[in-house]
Amino acid sequence: MKILLLGKNGQVGWELQRSLAPLGEVLALDSKNSDYCGDLRDLDGLAATVQRYAPEVIVNAAAYTAVDQAESEPEHAQRVNAEAVAVLAREARQLCSLLVHYSTDYVFAGDGEQPWGEADAVAPLNQYGASKLAGEQAIQASGCQHLILRTSWVYAARGNNFAKTMLRLARERDSLNVIADQFGAPTGAELLADVSAHAIRAVRQQPALGGLYHLAAAGETSWHAYACFVLEQAAAASVALKVPAAQVGAIATSAYPTPAKRPANSRLNTQKLQKAFALHLPHWQAGVARMLTEVLETTP
Repeated sequence: MKILLLGKNGQVGWELQRSLAPLGEVLALDSKNSDYCGDLRDLDGLAATVQRYAPEVIVNAAAYTAVDQAESEPEHAQRVNAEAVAVLAREARQLCSLLVHYSTDYVFAGDGEQPWGEADAVAPLNQYGASKLAGEQAIQASGCQHLILRTSWVYAARGNNFAKTMLRLARERDSLNVIADQFGAPTGAELLADVSAHAIRAVRQQPALGGLYHLAAAGETSWHAYACFVLEQAAAASVALKVPAAQVGAIATSAYPTPAKRPANSRLNTQKLQKAFALHLPHWQAGVARMLTEVLETTP
């Protein structure tokens, strides 16, 4: 099986290089490749790449993810998250290929307290969410065989993430305040990659399993409680902190204004995915603790 992976150096893309390898021949691209085009801003080059490589599976882990910046340059977010995705969907349809694409809880309004289901009404709060929703809709309208996986609060040991930021700030500052009224489930890039490979295998055997699914770690937390968990783990590993978990202040979203409005409720209902693919999704704390073990090994 030939697999085209876009966004190979992102958090999820990096892990997908590992998880997809046993499935077949993987051509992994980023925006800087020369032989093939992996730059989602280059729509013609992207189409030519798919036509030339003719993959049986296209996995799009590339995206415009600068949430606040998207408010001032919505056309850039739209080009990468919607127009390029429409090109991939069109080419996948022509080749009868499976298109795997990652989306976000930001397609929802983020109100209430119930986890969002796949059939719930969408109403993005910001330009990033609107562009991701447009990408989803382009895939669905194309008629191509697809897997759209909505997720939330993605992290990885590689690159920057919320946990690493909290560790750095707790070591450098005398005080630390974190938002306590936004809720979701931190979801590891490793989990996303492993579930993706499992789902691809299943959909290739049973095409009726294709469609839209929610994929996130089990449980829920706030950014404040997430930060406290991170610092508790660091303290247990004997990392010197100026601000211990017990002294992290809890603040409201209104106290930390940003250009893009964030959803208060990022909870995702994953029952459809678990049932369709016979999966058990681990609790968010298990993945974060594992990531921290790796991160703290390199923390002096």
